[in-house]
Amino acid sequence: MTSLLLGRVAKKSTLEIVEWFGAMQAQDLNSVLWSLGARLPGRTLPEIVADTEKRDVVRTWPMRGTVHLIPSADAHWMLELTGVRALAGAAKRREFLGLSEADADKAAEILGTALAGGGRLTRSSCVAALNEGGVQVSGPLGYHLLWYASQRGVTAIAPNEGSEQTFVLLDEWAPSRNTPSREEALGILAHRYFRGHGPTTAKDFAGWTMLPMKDARAGIAAAGLQRADVDGVEMWADPAVLDAGPVRGWHALPGFDEYMLGYKDRSMMATADMLKSIIPGGNGIFQSTLVQDGRVRAVWKRTLGKKAVSVTVSPLTDFTATDWAAAEEALQPFGTFVGLPVTVKKLE
Repeated sequence: MTSLLLGRVAKKSTLEIVEWFGAMQAQDLNSVLWSLGARLPGRTLPEIVADTEKRDVVRTWPMRGTVHLIPSADAHWMLELTGVRALAGAAKRREFLGLSEADADKAAEILGTALAGGGRLTRSSCVAALNEGGVQVSGPLGYHLLWYASQRGVTAIAPNEGSEQTFVLLDEWAPSRNTPSREEALGILAHRYFRGHGPTTAKDFAGWTMLPMKDARAGIAAAGLQRADVDGVEMWADPAVLDAGPVRGWHALPGFDEYMLGYKDRSMMATADMLKSIIPGGNGIFQSTLVQDGRVRAVWKRTLGKKAVSVTVSPLTDFTATDWAAAEEALQPFGTFVGLPVTVKKLE
């Protein structure tokens, strides 16, 4: 798990960072933008947002039924390899919502027609198009139908218009597509996962992708990975990452970051008691973390003002004066990212 921040110094573009990880959780847009900014030092929020308009990365639901940022050229094969598994459970959700499969398919067709020819619609405009097209949408139906159309590879999430999601046709956003065989795709996904997250286990890879263990092990076999024994546990990693050694220093990361979300077992990053503070209530909402040498030391919250960004740091371990100085320094890049000076409030 030591390679996770190597992209901070090794990569130069948003696409390179996204490709390095294979996929970056992006359910929370602000979090994934800072996930990118944390690994592209000196880049600002407007610059990162502009990068996402280049169409070489896209947000969609490639696995676990969760939004990720992925390379656009890989979106189709990832949806077919891992995203399709989420569709298997869609029938029960439709039954709960009182929605037929025919209506879900009709909704995807309506969105496809509404967006054709370079169209780009906000989420509310997509819902309006569905209602006008004869699929009556209210409550959670809208989210499900937008998810369903993207899960089928018809649409994808484009950068926001103001604070609202926009949707485009995936084929138009990503006209060039990679077409690996299934065996090649498993190997590519395994290589990227273990390069960006390793050393870690086959079980973590299966949990990240929701692939069955048979496919997870096939991907590992095809990826050219190196086996590593960590405290008696079989793990895997990209040989180049092992040669580079562990990442050192302090890093300020958002809550919804691959550093925490890329694993089933998070014991190498934090203790069980610390995880209670990182994920309070166990509700899936992760706090932003301050990390030293790969281990969580504190959580932090930020409040954006007109003249400064105020950050409250809550240590999860004992902090010395040296630790406080290092933590404050680690938070300064976030200030550069949002274009505001950082003031730090210490909760001891």
